[in-house]
Amino acid sequence: MTGRANQLVRAEKEEIARAVRTLLGRPLVSRHADPAAFELIRKRRRPLVQWFDYFCGWRLVVEPGQGYARLAKVSPRADATRPARRTRGSGAPFDRRRYTLLCLCAAELLAAPVTTVGMLARRVARAAAAEPGVPPFDPVRGEERAAFADALALLQQYGALTALHEPPAPAPGAGSGSGGEETGQDADVLYRADTTLVTRLLTTPVPPSTIQAADLAALTAEPRYGGDEPTGTQRVLWARHSLVRRLLDEPVVYHDDLTPDQYAYAASPTGRRTIRRAAEEAGFVLEERAEGFLLVDPDATATDSRFPDDGSPAKVAALLLLDPLITGGALTTTRLADEAAGLLRRFPRWARSYQSQDGAARLAADALEELARFGLARRTGDRVTALPAAARYRVAPDHADLVEDA
Repeated sequence: MTGRANQLVRAEKEEIARAVRTLLGRPLVSRHADPAAFELIRKRRRPLVQWFDYFCGWRLVVEPGQGYARLAKVSPRADATRPARRTRGSGAPFDRRRYTLLCLCAAELLAAPVTTVGMLARRVARAAAAEPGVPPFDPVRGEERAAFADALALLQQYGALTALHEPPAPAPGAGSGSGGEETGQDADVLYRADTTLVTRLLTTPVPPSTIQAADLAALTAEPRYGGDEPTGTQRVLWARHSLVRRLLDEPVVYHDDLTPDQYAYAASPTGRRTIRRAAEEAGFVLEERAEGFLLVDPDATATDSRFPDDGSPAKVAALLLLDPLITGGALTTTRLADEAAGLLRRFPRWARSYQSQDGAARLAADALEELARFGLARRTGDRVTALPAAARYRVAPDHADLVEDA
């Protein structure tokens, strides 16, 4: 193979790896939101479809004409760590009301893809009134308008809803219909929904309309793995897919947390080769330890949340609380609150939202939540224990003053 051919092969592999990590970080990529990323995925769509199907059992749909790529990430376990977030303000997670309105808006847009905000609000109000168990929607109330606006803004961010012309500039003090508190300013602006993309937003392998309301486990059931009576081939397929999914989605995967089938697959020569190949082809650095596995993304393309990160007092506190957890063994939540109180006294100008009577307990609780989310600590009852991956984040004594500027 010539030097030129080698360069082309390397370039193709690098592009595929970058596209894999892009889709892991953003399972919905549109030409409207990120033309360069979408063009890369469109260009390498065939090997990308094959990669996700072989290693993860996930379906990737790329629609060049409609301008979007959708990776249908499925997991048998409910994951509350990656909620939909508001596109304005602090980016707070969606609450139950916003999820409800998002679903109602999507359903009504499928029936009437060209509409105005005012017309859609009326249709949603009628649908909520007719749906058992759904609270009525009253767009006159400020909190309802805000929740409705957040649902529309998210659909616009996804590219599933587009204004056919720019809304008028809001009057001083007024909000906008898709991103503000009010809907009056652009209630008559015409919007068009991409109905195909709206249907792609839901990635469950089983249509929700086919299951009983209380049977949430059935929503994520994947028939390809054989259900309660899998064949030997199906068990191996599930072990490979479920293990690689966890490696790609979770900050760290411990052997103790694997099922017997997953552990047996990971310990087999075939499993080890598959894990290493998946990491290499996706551009990750694989760390194999006695306790488990960790994938490192060198350029953080697939990373949706970072640790360490000085952008959040809770994450800074989490980093600083690791030392007493590592050196002191299992600690009580009361002891961690005392440690957090010491940080607040030592740095009185830091973490001002926690500088209150109950601030130390809140800071310790938020820090513990971050540690658990990143697989660095585990709480059992009232006691907290550092997990093996925590050792890589120990704070050196001469760096403990990093909170001064946080």
